[in-house]
Amino acid sequence: MEQYGDRNVLMARTIAARVAEAGGRTFYVGGLVRDHILGRENKDVDIEIHGITPETLLAILESLGEVIKTGVSFGVFGLKSYEIDIAMPRKETATGRGHKDFEIDVDPFLGYEKAAMRRDFTMNAMMEDVLTGEVLDFFGGRQDMQNRLIRHVSDRTYREDALRVLRAAQFAARFGFCIAEETAALSRTMALEALASERILGEMNKAMLKAEKPSVFFEELRKMDQLSTWFPEAEALIGVPQSPIHHPEGDAWVHTMMVLDAAARLRKEAVYPEGFMLAALTHDFGKAVSTTSEGGKIRAIGHEKTGIPLAKRFLRRLSRENRLERYVLSMVELHMGPNMMARAGSSVKSTTKMFDKSACPEDLLLLAKADHLGKGGDEPYAETEAFLRQRLQLFRERMARPYVQGRDLVEAGVKPGKDFGEALRYAHKMRLAGVPKEEALVQTLAYLRKGRR
Repeated sequence: MEQYGDRNVLMARTIAARVAEAGGRTFYVGGLVRDHILGRENKDVDIEIHGITPETLLAILESLGEVIKTGVSFGVFGLKSYEIDIAMPRKETATGRGHKDFEIDVDPFLGYEKAAMRRDFTMNAMMEDVLTGEVLDFFGGRQDMQNRLIRHVSDRTYREDALRVLRAAQFAARFGFCIAEETAALSRTMALEALASERILGEMNKAMLKAEKPSVFFEELRKMDQLSTWFPEAEALIGVPQSPIHHPEGDAWVHTMMVLDAAARLRKEAVYPEGFMLAALTHDFGKAVSTTSEGGKIRAIGHEKTGIPLAKRFLRRLSRENRLERYVLSMVELHMGPNMMARAGSSVKSTTKMFDKSACPEDLLLLAKADHLGKGGDEPYAETEAFLRQRLQLFRERMARPYVQGRDLVEAGVKPGKDFGEALRYAHKMRLAGVPKEEALVQTLAYLRKGRR
């Protein structure tokens, strides 16, 4: 772990030395060991302490700093000012179907193999001695990683935590690994209904924000028949036809997956990456209810509108974050606009109005680009992008100019009342039209006087 020579690792070594003096042994566990072997960066320092009592460990930690005791009953400790998870071996017995429905028994003398058995996958069950670097690999994790395989450790423990179905899918997406058939088969038998929505969102976001191809997450869930509980709106796109002229890539599901992967290549440019990736996933939900075929022509007229309630239902199943919802629904509604306006050579007034309506014009253009790239054709996009970027620059320049605000109306003698909001809306139209502030104020006041006659 020398490459992770930060203060957290140094403290882990200090703890390990003290534990060794007391007759115990300390291991790095979980993702840090896995990523160390894979040559990937991971700054999450998790250690597990064996062979000493919780009281002895507590005394050691108290000699090193202020102890965080919020997880002591579960054998989990922390040190203030350090980002280290310090745990003791424990046995977990499922008491329900939820991710947190477990009875936990701390047992520092459980034994290395039994302690590792509670881990989800073989690649996460390896343990590395903090002081010696020895790696204990009881379940063939290193070999599975060489074979690019995600395999569960134990039928019994895997089945007790349904979140592991989602974890298998997100690891497959992030690492480009395959899920072992026996793990996929077991996953097909597991119910996901009792899982907490924030846990589902967390696993999905890891795939959406870290994987080169987030589509793998959803494709693996599809293979395991696990889309219907949490992702029914996405599942509904499977088999929905699209015009072969405009969408040679295939059905609406294939298109959405391709857009998702294209969005992943653009997400570093996004203002709001989490919302941007969700917008890529949800942008065509409306095609499931709007697609028609008449006279051999396949159309999805108005799908950007019919998709709004579907995207809203999907988002509220996973999150209650208002900003996220406003952003994604705005993107769904407007996602067709940029490319259509570029093709039509629309007026500055039209593009300005679109950008003004958008929750994030910069990300809207990225979504339009991902939507184009997700069509599987080779139609060039540089000219379209240049047109849209130029129009966005004009919009930003216009919005940066001084404009009529509420205080300007008050200073001009306008008293707040039923006409005040209407006056502000009119002033905003003047702003979008590029009318200088002084002239816009004169026109707004004239508009008010005319309306009061």
